[in-house]
Amino acid sequence: MTSKHIYTLITISFVGFLGLSAQEKKSEMSPKETEDWSNEPKQISFNKNNVPSDAIVLFDGSNLDAWHNRKNETPAKWTINSDGTMTVKPGTGDIKTKEKFGSIQLHLEWSAPDKIESEGQGRGNSGVFFQEKYEVQILDSYNNRTYSNGQATAIYKQTIPLVNATKSPTEWQTYDIIFHQPIFYNGKKVQSGTFTVIHNGVVVQDHVEIKGSTEYIGPPLNEPHGEGSIVLQDHGNLVQYRNIWLRKL
Repeated sequence: MTSKHIYTLITISFVGFLGLSAQEKKSEMSPKETEDWSNEPKQISFNKNNVPSDAIVLFDGSNLDAWHNRKNETPAKWTINSDGTMTVKPGTGDIKTKEKFGSIQLHLEWSAPDKIESEGQGRGNSGVFFQEKYEVQILDSYNNRTYSNGQATAIYKQTIPLVNATKSPTEWQTYDIIFHQPIFYNGKKVQSGTFTVIHNGVVVQDHVEIKGSTEYIGPPLNEPHGEGSIVLQDHGNLVQYRNIWLRKL
């Protein structure tokens, strides 16, 4: 038998001994030794609209108190409807939250106009921006072809969704978005932000990297910043919203 064979046998025996020792040690343990009773998670509840009790409600159909005009911070002028929804009022401009946020879980529901008009980017177009810089596209992408990184749930001009989960414009769409903000240090980005997007119950963006701001023209930018507002875009289409809330992460 060669020295190489002897070394192999010794190694196998030693590994087997370690494995046996671990199994013997495990058999002597109590299940309680690996139970963690510290830091009990806080119990939350849900209201009739299924909004969690620890959420910050941004729109519940009653008012636009959480929002103002993006450009001049005057009162938001979008239309509140009798059914508890709100509609973009074309020409009045984007609206943004008065409060600024970091990493969050955001829930919103939206609907494109029932009457189909135009095509591509001209059909049921809006958008939700995080920290006023990073857009998840809102667009009627039901039987409506456009550039893939500009369709519904795209990280605009960056990441194409895994599938197109858009329903008919006669139905409501649901977005659940987990946003982790980028980290900057000494004026430079040291960690990219990420998006996870669930559209109508389907994962369409799976913890994807945010390369920088979502620019209409040109590459992403990475200017240092802190917390920022949530923005809903006025793109000139009568997109409706309802049931918007978020949780800080």
